[in-house]
Amino acid sequence: MNFDYSDEQKMLKDEARRFLAARCGPAVVRGVLDDGAKSHDAELWRAVAEQGWLGAAIPEAHGGLGLGHVELCALAEELGRACAPIPFASTVYFVAEALMLFGSDAQQARWLPRIATGEAIGAFATAEAPGPVTSRSIRASVADGKLSGVKLPVTDGDIASLIVVLAIDGLYLVERGEGVSAEVLSTLDPTRSAARLTFADAPAERLGSSAVDGDGFTAVQAVLDRAAVLLAFEQLGGADRALEMAKAYALDRYAFGRQIGGYQAIKHKLADMYVRNELARSNAYYGAWALNAGAAELPVAAAAARISASDAFWFASKENIQTHGGIGFTWEADPQLYYRRSRQLALVAGAPAVWRERLVAQLDRRNA
Repeated sequence: MNFDYSDEQKMLKDEARRFLAARCGPAVVRGVLDDGAKSHDAELWRAVAEQGWLGAAIPEAHGGLGLGHVELCALAEELGRACAPIPFASTVYFVAEALMLFGSDAQQARWLPRIATGEAIGAFATAEAPGPVTSRSIRASVADGKLSGVKLPVTDGDIASLIVVLAIDGLYLVERGEGVSAEVLSTLDPTRSAARLTFADAPAERLGSSAVDGDGFTAVQAVLDRAAVLLAFEQLGGADRALEMAKAYALDRYAFGRQIGGYQAIKHKLADMYVRNELARSNAYYGAWALNAGAAELPVAAAAARISASDAFWFASKENIQTHGGIGFTWEADPQLYYRRSRQLALVAGAPAVWRERLVAQLDRRNA
């Protein structure tokens, strides 16, 4: 079976790379990093929306392109390479996928077109405290259509106009406005904002059929499986870019009269980065197939992609800094941008340790 992109998908990927090279260079990322009042690059967000990327996997009936999830994976990989400072993942990987999975016809008709045009920014709010999200950790509740509770940290929660919230008995849609307040939180990666959201009798609407067996945990995991694959491609793009940066510097930097890339220690770093990236790529491609085909293997494929991509991006970003040596640790050098993003993406859908436990459980269940 050939898991590679088709010629049309490769063309889409190449066009996305050229677009982002022109519109999302390191200066754009640093523009958000250096400006404490800036949560994302609004101009880039509008440009991406105009390209139709936000609606890549959204059906044409709801204003999207209806291309499919493999095409969305290709776009995610390029966004990861560019370290794009926009709320693409929160809006598309989480909220749009939740709506397409569980939303009623009316909810989809109302929100998916607004997501496709960039009018709506989404956030996915599940955690209420450090550690894994479990039935015992959730206190947010809904009574008479009013939601009360606290969620943190919520990626892009400070700028979201539509929030999908996990309550005790299911997932709910909450519009930014009455009864919703946000406190911006400091994180390692300011180019992806995070917030503490407080809901005080905020109007809430149950997300379609998201209440399964009296709670929303099954629905949340279904959304996370899909988001994990898309995040894996974003992580893969970042890991590949970190490797390219390290290689370029190793060929450009001289020490003791020779390129540092000629030294065995640097060669080993680059080789180890490449091997981890290729392992992540294999798992990500398998996950993309399972997601696009709606295969029963998706939970296993998503967990494997999530684990290997998180490891590859963290390792590549760390070794990129090491390859750059003393300058790699400075604010003026760009390797920090990818290290920050690797840490943020590794936690946004649950830590790798949680996914390892899920992978083992899935394999045990399959082999029983």
